[in-house]
Amino acid sequence: MSQTLPAFRYHPAPLATGSVVASDATCLRCGQARGFIYSASVYTRHDLPGNCLCPWCIADGSAAERFEASFVDDHPLLDAGVPDAVVREVCERTPGFASWQQEHWLSCCGDACAFHGDAKREDIIALGAAGLARQFPHLGWPEKAWLQVVEHYQPAGNPAIYHFRCLHCSKTHFGMDFT
Repeated sequence: MSQTLPAFRYHPAPLATGSVVASDATCLRCGQARGFIYSASVYTRHDLPGNCLCPWCIADGSAAERFEASFVDDHPLLDAGVPDAVVREVCERTPGFASWQQEHWLSCCGDACAFHGDAKREDIIALGAAGLARQFPHLGWPEKAWLQVVEHYQPAGNPAIYHFRCLHCSKTHFGMDFT
């Protein structure tokens, strides 16, 4: 049986991003097969098999509570001063996303941003080398390196560039990860 997915404020399209997939798998928490299963990382001390939690148990927090789990690293949000209630919502009641190393959830306007998956190639081309350098000044890369990223970027590739949007000012932010 397939149901309508719960709404996630900070990850509005988890099917499109691949964090939730269609599946006949049974959820380890609720014991139901609802037609969808979570497919990204679960951080817990428990030995859980992959793809074993449904989006409903993530949304209501019961998966995080039962397995003492989180789906996102809280450090970037805590470091940015995001309110604890928001950090808990993102980390314990929002699907995470697959990344090469460990996901880094972005924030803006004192709140977590909404995750929209891999940046589109046309977005990176439109940003260009100078725009990418402004997005990631901490890397200190020369223009030639950014030109290479623009020329060779592919969604789901290496480097991975993730698209986030502020829920308040609607500004687009990008995160980056490497193998």
